[in-house]
Amino acid sequence: MDTNILCGTLVRLVALEPPAVAEAINRWDRDSEFRRLLDSEPANQYSVKKLIDLITKEQEQELRSEYTFGIQTLDGDRLIGFTDLEGDIFPHGEAFVGIGIGERNFWGKGYGTDAMKVILRFAFDELNLRRVALDTFEYNPRAIHSYEKAGFVHEGRAREYLYREGRRWDLIFMGILREEWLTKDTG
Repeated sequence: MDTNILCGTLVRLVALEPPAVAEAINRWDRDSEFRRLLDSEPANQYSVKKLIDLITKEQEQELRSEYTFGIQTLDGDRLIGFTDLEGDIFPHGEAFVGIGIGERNFWGKGYGTDAMKVILRFAFDELNLRRVALDTFEYNPRAIHSYEKAGFVHEGRAREYLYREGRRWDLIFMGILREEWLTKDTG
């Protein structure tokens, strides 16, 4: 395994290069299942040029309040997704993590779990955070299982948060503390 803090056993986290990531996001946003699992908002189908402009503008505004990475396979250097940390990173030692694996043929094979472990290592070992949180919808059991494998615990839920596919779904809140990460990482 690479000794780089941003490398796992299957993936590495890389800087987002606007042209490459814009093309990938443009493709992933046309996948209704990916959008359904990722977010409650309707997909915005932007052109690649518009996505490049949006990504570049976002990168210029980040300045230590957000850390965004592409997820790239170690075998083949293929961009398969993205992850980010955002929130009250320095005042309170907390961050909210987001992750998305856009390439379907990498779903359910451990790439998301590996990427989550890498971003958590960065959060706790490099940024010295105290807590990392996330949320997901109850209709995404694959993600919930992946987060549990990475060490997250259930902290609560917003009942009937989202109306989709003719019914109401809960939003599930999960989190992990630095001490829990250290125990899991060394145990």
